[in-house]
Amino acid sequence: MHLTLSVAVELALIGLLAVTLVYCIVLERRLAAVRRGQDSIKAVIGELDGAITNAGASIRALKAAAGSAAETLDERMARARSAIDELSLLTASGERIAQRFDRAADESAVTRGATVSALASNAGLPSSNIMRRLDALRAVR
Repeated sequence: MHLTLSVAVELALIGLLAVTLVYCIVLERRLAAVRRGQDSIKAVIGELDGAITNAGASIRALKAAAGSAAETLDERMARARSAIDELSLLTASGERIAQRFDRAADESAVTRGATVSALASNAGLPSSNIMRRLDALRAVR
């Protein structure tokens, strides 16, 4: 009986060892899968790091381009303001000249003895047309 008990214990140990061996094989396969997953995660993390680096470089390039565009726009705005000022001076000068022509035409008509109806017909003078156009432009602004 002693022999049968030792054989039974040994068979039980063999069974437990077989179960342990099977469990170790299953565990090794799962660990291998985890290692493969880690390798793919490392690859993904490397790609993300590269993408973040590229995005940072792109943002810096965009900031530089925006700064350059802002400087160009400022220069153009300054030139436009200068042109506006110059055109305003020219317009004012043109108005004064047109007024002088109108006064001279009116004085000439009065000195020649023109009637009030003749003075009313002076509205067709080119200087009067210019004044009406300028007034219309001012009204649009």
